[in-house]
Amino acid sequence: MAKGIHTELTFEEAIEASLLETGGYTKGSSSDFDTETGIFPSHVVDFLTTSQPLAWDKISQIHTEDIAGKVTQRLLKEIDRRGALDVIRNGFTDYGVKFKMAYFKPESSLNPEAEDLYQKNLLTVTRQLYYERKGKNSLDMVLSLNGLPIATIELKNQFSGQSVDNAKKQYVYDREPTEPIFQFKKRALVHFAVDTDECYMTTRLNGKSTRYLPFNLGYNHGAGNPPNKDGYRTSYLWAHLPDGKPGVWTKDSFMDIIGKFLHLHAEEFEINGVQKKKETLIFPRFHQMDVVRRLTQDARNNGAGKNYLIQHSAGSGKSNSIAWLSYRLSSLHDTADERVFDSVIVITDRRVLDSQLQHTIYQFEHKDGVVQKIDKDSQQLAYAIGAGSNIIITTLQKFPFILDKIGEIPSRKYAVIIDEAHSSQGGEATKKMKEVLSAKTLEEAEQLELDSGLEDDAEDEIRKSMEARGKQDNLSFFAFTATPKTKTIEVFGTPNKEGKPKPFHLYSMKQAIEEGFILDVLKNYTTYKTYFKLSKEIEEDPNVNKKQASRAIGRFLSLHPHNLAQKTEVMVEHFRQVVAKKIGGQAKAMVVTSSRLHAVRYKEEFDRYIADNGYKDIKTLVAFSGKVAYDTYPDGVTEVELNGCKERELPKRFASDEYQLLLVADKYQTGFDQPLLHTMYVDKKLSGVKCVQTLSRLNRTCAGKEDTFILDFVNETEDILNAFQPYYELTTIESTTDPNHLYDLKHEIEKAQIVWSSEVDNFCNIYFRSAKILSVKDQGKLNAFIDPAVERFKQLPEETQQGDIVNEFSQENFKHSLQTFTRMYSFLTQIMPFTDVDLEKLYTYARFLLKKLPRKHQSDRFQLGDEVSLEYYRIQKVSEQNIVLESQGEYQLEGSSEAGIRMTKEEQAALSEIITVINKRFGTEFTAADKLLFDQIEEDMVADERLAAQAKSNSIENFKFGFKEAALDKFISRMDQNQDIFARMMDDSDFNKLVMEYLLKKVYERLNES
Repeated sequence: MAKGIHTELTFEEAIEASLLETGGYTKGSSSDFDTETGIFPSHVVDFLTTSQPLAWDKISQIHTEDIAGKVTQRLLKEIDRRGALDVIRNGFTDYGVKFKMAYFKPESSLNPEAEDLYQKNLLTVTRQLYYERKGKNSLDMVLSLNGLPIATIELKNQFSGQSVDNAKKQYVYDREPTEPIFQFKKRALVHFAVDTDECYMTTRLNGKSTRYLPFNLGYNHGAGNPPNKDGYRTSYLWAHLPDGKPGVWTKDSFMDIIGKFLHLHAEEFEINGVQKKKETLIFPRFHQMDVVRRLTQDARNNGAGKNYLIQHSAGSGKSNSIAWLSYRLSSLHDTADERVFDSVIVITDRRVLDSQLQHTIYQFEHKDGVVQKIDKDSQQLAYAIGAGSNIIITTLQKFPFILDKIGEIPSRKYAVIIDEAHSSQGGEATKKMKEVLSAKTLEEAEQLELDSGLEDDAEDEIRKSMEARGKQDNLSFFAFTATPKTKTIEVFGTPNKEGKPKPFHLYSMKQAIEEGFILDVLKNYTTYKTYFKLSKEIEEDPNVNKKQASRAIGRFLSLHPHNLAQKTEVMVEHFRQVVAKKIGGQAKAMVVTSSRLHAVRYKEEFDRYIADNGYKDIKTLVAFSGKVAYDTYPDGVTEVELNGCKERELPKRFASDEYQLLLVADKYQTGFDQPLLHTMYVDKKLSGVKCVQTLSRLNRTCAGKEDTFILDFVNETEDILNAFQPYYELTTIESTTDPNHLYDLKHEIEKAQIVWSSEVDNFCNIYFRSAKILSVKDQGKLNAFIDPAVERFKQLPEETQQGDIVNEFSQENFKHSLQTFTRMYSFLTQIMPFTDVDLEKLYTYARFLLKKLPRKHQSDRFQLGDEVSLEYYRIQKVSEQNIVLESQGEYQLEGSSEAGIRMTKEEQAALSEIITVINKRFGTEFTAADKLLFDQIEEDMVADERLAAQAKSNSIENFKFGFKEAALDKFISRMDQNQDIFARMMDDSDFNKLVMEYLLKKVYERLNES
């Protein structure tokens, strides 16, 4: 037995034993499986005759002979027509006789018969199932329900030298998707690749196009699974979860997934005028399943009247989580078998969510009208709430009316699910939201909704609207957000043992990035100072593109970003030379401006520069709200007039091949989903949640998108890092490095004699010639030029230090140098286009070589292993000094203990405190550094001799008339120093008044003192 501990066999036995003993399964045999039909025919018949004897007797009288064969053939025909999932949930009919193919656990215990039928389900676990019609390949394990295969499983044990990656490759290369058991929708619904540490799953085997999704618990708020003191890290699949609940594959859990999670998502689109339909079978990722179950259980235990905050990053699949939760809550019963909620109300501005909800829930329950969309008037809303419609879906703008209507029916209980991923296409968000909240009728709100969209301040307005009406015991709120603000955590958070509110459930940005669902937007974040310095270093470096690219780089070195025209040139040229080549030539960029006026003026500058240079491959769109009036447009101009298209058409226009750059002012900075957005040029002070939401517009993934890039003219690296830290937990900000280091690394790589220049040349000759159309023969040749390097690599000693011996050339050192080279080269090409052919060839070869080098288990995955990263360490440490992390890695946002308290000592407050007062009064996020502008304005005015004379000869009431004009002149003269404050002074009369009052009193007192 000792030999067996290193094999997959032992791993299989452990899983099987657990499922048989405590998982609710019976042992299956491969001999019962029919390879031609892809089912267990005898198991089907056993289930039908045992659970539905009357129906079987009836069909026996109709068929008289070969009853089992005929019923089975009818079942197979229905599965081929409708899909296995639909047949499992809704059964099939043979000659008018209706059969169920599964019984699901009843919501309440009011029907004992339903519970008895649920127990008649036959779950089997079959090891080493031979599935091929012609061949001898077998699957490690298959889980089936009533004779129908549901899940196939490939298992690997690291002790035998293989990992989950080998299991995934086995599905890709050794499992033919046309075999009956693998046919999409028709037989097995999910395929798991599992080793002792990790799990991945897919619902469609499609050769090399198979897409695997992680199905892991997460560890330290990142990817992977935590250590398990009692056994395998992946035992949550078959044994028990960390909280002691039964494992994922155990009977109650697995039946729950089949009945209430799995669903078919259909997407229709048009290609060259032809309508196409794409179907995806959705199996929940672990965090989605976990949050729905935890919320449901807590609501069952505690009833209505509780708030929940779900902090799920972009890329978490919130739409599906909300759909599953909506359905669960709409049919939830408590321990007394009473309905917990009479209705579930979903608040969202995402246009697609209502149809998605309708379609998903219809698959769970074949009933029309379960989901009621409110898209007409107040009568429709009142009727839906009054009638107790199961699920009501409506928009954010109707939220106050919903609260009022619910308040009129206190005997009813409601679950309100708030989706923060609204469309956010509007500007002047707070003002417009207040108008919506003050509207007298729903029709007024509808019109305001058409006139303006809502931005991220909607989160605040929802909270304020709730607070204005007070706590309602018949109402539970479930708030989904990626970036909760302090007050949102206070209102919706769940108190921990110390009484501090925290999210009820977390799926962090770090985990989403590590699992590959979003990109790390900070990876290539660059300030203009860094950009300028690197450009200069590249220009002066005799090895790097001195001859070929000096003209292309030269123009940047003469530019300093003090005016729009110069910054426009930097952005346009960077886009054309670097960004335009990304994502197969489809990449787009966003310019974030500091005000509506800046957006309009940038539009003029961009279009002028593009026209003057005769560029035909770049066009711009602009996004801002309302009208902007200035010299060129004294009567004002709108976004629609500048773009030549309707406001609603802008996202579609930007998605087309015609437009590449989008200039924005407080629009499209939150909730905007455009995967082709690769680069962002920031010319606006950003901080806090707004910073995270804005830069995260880049994080969406799509085919061919490997990275992102941010060029920031205004903000400092440390400020951006600090903004992300509460929601991020993993900072990898690129910083200044020496381009010459590439040549040092190239020398190190070549010194090991693993990479031969002849093989690099041969590889690149084929790769660049065949990049678009790569034949099977070409691919074979590419491997032929990589594989010798892999073999030479294997001959190196693994470790640099082995006892007292130090190996200059080791696998560890070589891979380290190769990884560092590819990362640094990738980063520097974001700054300037390299034209050193040897570097480009080595980079291309190295990328593919790294993929084929043998990996150490686990250790390679999360190591930075990179000198460049060490250069960033100081920046990270500076940032961490201002971060307070709880033991679980949760960031404590500072509470606002004085919010809403009138400051009675404002008149005596020092001018240096003005930033604190402004932030508390107006909800802004100006920093202590911003007070410098006010200090300078104060000194300018104290030094003004004309003002000094006026102050000495007038009362403060008379002095203020001349003072205001002079103060405005001083602000204009320093507007370039802080455009955010200047714009606020011009646009916000209340803000202007507060600042002027401070300055007036301070300057008047100082001038009279002197």
